[in-house]
Amino acid sequence: MAPQNVNHDQLVVIRVEGMHCHKCEVAIQKALQRQAGVHEVEVDFPSHQASVLFDRAAITVAQLMSIITDAGYKPTGFTQGKQ
Repeated sequence: MAPQNVNHDQLVVIRVEGMHCHKCEVAIQKALQRQAGVHEVEVDFPSHQASVLFDRAAITVAQLMSIITDAGYKPTGFTQGKQ
């Protein structure tokens, strides 16, 4: 595997409504991990948040939120920070 260029990496924490159990965590995590440019995903059911480390040159926060919507959940906002 080629080393990843981390210069464009961005961390975003997306608040997600509609998670009812730990299976919801897994569904959201798998949906996000399938996308090119997504490096790490951690979904936490108790806090209703998905933390995503991604390459901002390859995918946008809007696209990440759309993926969560397509998986059947409702993203309600996000907090962004530079990694």
